[in-house]
Parts: sequence; structure tokens; C-alpha cells
Amino acid sequence: MRGTFLRRLYFFAVGLFLALPLVVVAGVSFNEKQDLTFPPIGFSLSWYGQIFADAEWRRALIASVLLAVSAAAIAVAVALPLAWFLWRRIAPWANVFQLLGVAPFILPPVITALGMLTFWATSGFYGQPWTAAISHGIFFVTLPLVTLSLGFASIDRSLVEAAATMGADDRTLLKTVVLPLILPYLVSGYAFAFVLSLNEYIVAYMTVGFTTETLPIKIFNALRYGYTPTMAAVSIFFVALAALVFGLIARFGDIRKLLGAMASEG
Repeated sequence: MRGTFLRRLYFFAVGLFLALPLVVVAGVSFNEKQDLTFPPIGFSLSWYGQIFADAEWRRALIASVLLAVSAAAIAVAVALPLAWFLWRRIAPWANVFQLLGVAPFILPPVITALGMLTFWATSGFYGQPWTAAISHGIFFVTLPLVTLSLGFASIDRSLVEAAATMGADDRTLLKTVVLPLILPYLVSGYAFAFVLSLNEYIVAYMTVGFTTETLPIKIFNALRYGYTPTMAAVSIFFVALAALVFGLIARFGDIRKLLGAMASEG
């Protein structure tokens, strides 16, 4: 009994320690005056309204959302056929393609960003908004690849064999059997890539930082001119959005399988 209490107390202390920076940022975002003070002086939600009312912050928000939507779609478009191939071709050499799929996310972001910068500058497309979407899509392809691989692994192969016996080709099999079964994993992979793309700074800055401002880039650029609670409000907005997305995944999907835990056989 004492051991259980101490363990819970320990985890509570760790959770509180990890949450303290977020509590401070949240407190700063509610300051009534334009000051990064904690505890907050007064209470105001005007800094949250500034995200949508101010033209520059609103433009940065739209750019971030468009980038995240496009990048997540590209990541899923690359991950889906790759996961399908790895599931259908059970062979040692197929693992090479899986390694290529996870490599961008394993490498340090600065190295990946520098590689993207060099590639787009050499090809003459540096600064185009769509280059950031492609770069983010490649950078975050690991996330939908992992979730889709888990989805394919959960499929009973006897269903596939039965459909093939009845004359279904690969296209029909994918459309009528596989996609309905892996849809939650596909949506989850898209959501993971969307949230991380929305918050990513280094790759976006290296590819379009001087021509397009996303919200993370806008925050860092605004730091040169002073500190305002709007920056804290944007941070809390990001955290709330991420919590909402992951909460929906946990509510409507099998979060244990998405995190890699397989159901116990019984």
C-alpha cells in the first residue's frame, strides 16, 4: 500500500514538473497588459483574439494550417503505398524501404532541413510555398507509415485470401477490404503529421522562412521587436489544438494499438 502511494506521488510530481512551463505560459497569455509577467496582472482574453484579429497573425495562422493540411496529405500519400508494399512483400530486402521511410524522422531536424535547403536552392525552387509542404511531407512520412503498418498488421490475412479466391485483384482488394479496415490508422497518421507540421519551425524556416511566415516563424520573427502575450496565446492555442486532435484519436480510435501495443492473445 505504501509503495503504491509513493509511486503515485512520484508520477504526480513528475507530471507537475513537466506541466509547470505550460502553466507559466498560460498565465502569461492572460495578462491584461502587454507584458510577459507571471503571475498575470489582471485577466484578459484579448491576446487570443489578436491571433484572428491582427492581419499578420491571421495570415501566419492560415499559412500554418494550409502547410499542415498539405504536408499531412503528402505524408499519407507516400506512406500508404509503402506500407501496403511492405505488408504484401514479406522479404528481408523489403526492410530497406521501411528504413528509407523512417530515415527523415530519425535524422536530426537541422540536418534534414539543411538537406532540403540545399536541394531546393540547387533546383531553383527555393522560397516557393509548396516546397515547404513537400519538405514537411517527407519529414513526417514516418508517422503515418508507423500507424499504417500497425493497421496492416492487424488485418486477418484470411480475409484477404478469401477475397483473392473470389477473384478480387489488388485494386479491388485494397478498396473493398483493406482500406475500410485501416481507415482509423490512416486518419490517425494524418492527424499526427498535421499536428507536428503545424508546430514545426526548422524545416519550414530553411525552405520558405524569408518568403512565407507560419505561426512558429512569426513567433521567432516577432521576438526581434519585443515580447507580447500574443506569443504565449499562440503557444497555448497550439497545445489546445494538439490536445483536441489526440483526444479525438484516443476517443474514437484504439490508442493502445496506435501506440504499438498489440492485443493479448487469449
